[in-house]
Amino acid sequence: QVQLVESGGGLVQAGGSLRLSCAASGRTFSNYAMGWFRQAPGKEREFVAAITWNGGTTYYADPVKGRFTISRGSAKNTLYLQMNSLKPEDTAVYYCARSRRPTYYGGAEYEYDSWGQGTQVTVSS
Repeated sequence: QVQLVESGGGLVQAGGSLRLSCAASGRTFSNYAMGWFRQAPGKEREFVAAITWNGGTTYYADPVKGRFTISRGSAKNTLYLQMNSLKPEDTAVYYCARSRRPTYYGGAEYEYDSWGQGTQVTVSS
């Protein structure tokens, strides 16, 4: 079983940037695709971005395309989400998740079998 721990959340003004990190303990996720999801207050959790096991393919939800970048660390046991030009509507708890498959890079939650506890991102206007 892999444990995922997110970090890097916080309070930032609109237009600012944050970099989220996700680290694994226990088993690694180097051979799996990974994703980021978020859940805003009163809303369902939604897909943000995903990356294949080798970082070769990435995929983004339309609301974050061009502003967010998902990447993997050189050791492939860390995952990042660089968030630029943040907007108040980006305020949410952000979760990293491990896919069941190496090459899946979509947004279907059933394709992910391990989840972190989340990190809060708050963007003030």
